[in-house]
Amino acid sequence: MDAPGVPIWLLDMDGVINGIRPGWVRAPRTTSLEANGVEYRIRYAPELIRRIRGLHQTRQVDLRWATTWACHTRRLNNLYDLQGVPPAFALPRGDNTSRERVGELKVRAALAVVRAGHRLIWTDDEAIPAQGPVREELEGCGALLLAPDDSRCLRPEDMDAIEKYACARRPV
Repeated sequence: MDAPGVPIWLLDMDGVINGIRPGWVRAPRTTSLEANGVEYRIRYAPELIRRIRGLHQTRQVDLRWATTWACHTRRLNNLYDLQGVPPAFALPRGDNTSRERVGELKVRAALAVVRAGHRLIWTDDEAIPAQGPVREELEGCGALLLAPDDSRCLRPEDMDAIEKYACARRPV
């Protein structure tokens, strides 16, 4: 998409959408997702997905999966009805890449977004640096960085901040 002024949103899955207690007003939805022959339990707040889907479908954000599930984005898109959301980086299919390696790929993807002059929303419970030069560069470029509690995932106030950021226009 890469429309001028539209922020690119790097969206993690585990700890951001999928968590132990992700419920909002209603109880979370529980399902499962198969990857590499293993069934994983998935719990998410339907209202969270509805709000993410709304921003994606109205093209207020350019949504990209930045997750250890990068090889399985078709399954994620089907599960959450988020058609057409690409991965932010490539992993070989069936790759059991370490969390640390995927974390490096997430950081590279975030830096590539801001270095290309795009606004960035990055939601990740683990990979966003708490401090240091990468964090400083991202913040210096005006990135919105949200690291939710991994058991609670994104909360309504996080989505309020994302929606506000997405609607704001970058000064020329």
